[in-house]
Amino acid sequence: MNDLDTLVSDAEREFAAAPTPAELENAKARYLGKAGRVTELLKGLAALTPEDKKTRGAAINQTKQRVEALLQARREALAEAELQAQLKAEALDVTLPGRRRGEGGLHPVSLSIERIEAIFGSMGFAVADGPEIETDWFNFTALNTPEDHPARSMHDTFYVEGGNVLRTHTSPMQVRHAVQHVRDHADKIARGERMPEIRVIAPGRTYRVDSDATHSPMFHQCEGLWIGESVSFADLKAVLADFFATFFETTDLQLRFRPSFFPFTEPSAEVDIAFASGPLKGRWLEVGGCGQVHPNVVRNFGLDAEHYIGFAFGLGPDRLTMLRYGVNDLRLFFDGDLRFLSQFRV
Repeated sequence: MNDLDTLVSDAEREFAAAPTPAELENAKARYLGKAGRVTELLKGLAALTPEDKKTRGAAINQTKQRVEALLQARREALAEAELQAQLKAEALDVTLPGRRRGEGGLHPVSLSIERIEAIFGSMGFAVADGPEIETDWFNFTALNTPEDHPARSMHDTFYVEGGNVLRTHTSPMQVRHAVQHVRDHADKIARGERMPEIRVIAPGRTYRVDSDATHSPMFHQCEGLWIGESVSFADLKAVLADFFATFFETTDLQLRFRPSFFPFTEPSAEVDIAFASGPLKGRWLEVGGCGQVHPNVVRNFGLDAEHYIGFAFGLGPDRLTMLRYGVNDLRLFFDGDLRFLSQFRV
């Protein structure tokens, strides 16, 4: 074996022994680098005669090509080994069952709102909708709460540019619905004919600066309005009594009205209920507010307050949901914990 064959054999052995690409490049430098064995042989051609230089040069170039081929082969072998190791580490066991996407469901408060809408719908109440960013007039002034009214401090909330506000209750939707109802029947009212009664509920999100176990900065309300020629407080009591009995699926409860104050109703009352059995037996629980619609509000609807009368009420779907399902912390509804929310999937 001549010196060139020995060089190729040495290169093959060193390349094969290199376990990583970095060590392979170090081995390459010993043969093909600036001071490598092949490079030194090429430099030695300068001392040969032209005839020997031609023969020796061809042999060295052939040796260089053999070394480069061995180097490339080892590079490809190392790359293949690295790929196989990566594939093995990231392998998928196709014999395992697939991960199924969990089934969703309505939020418990959404379930309650649907239930509320269905119950009042059976009593002839329509469902109103409206913007969550309201003007001062619809949110306060039209509801007998002018700018200097002290009751506004109870509704300290989130204001936006232009003097608008994130609605603090869903009463503005009642105003919008009533005003549109009056416009739709303006000709009939002008002729002195009887206007169809206004009977509507307004469920939706509202916003106030509150946050504790029973309050949230964002919460839900469902307010109701019934305006006609002879709608009385007795009608209000009958409607609410029927609603609570149906919502909680029991007639074994009591209803209590406590005198209170709201700018938009007069007289006004807080609504309490008490169950005759169960874990809440004997406890009076506040569930809403109500009252006869204030004459100023009736006038803001565009109606004659001497001729039209009615009642309004406001319920908290969040509070009703807590009572229906036995939840003691309102914040659980809005934490987004699937372990909690999945309990209500139907």
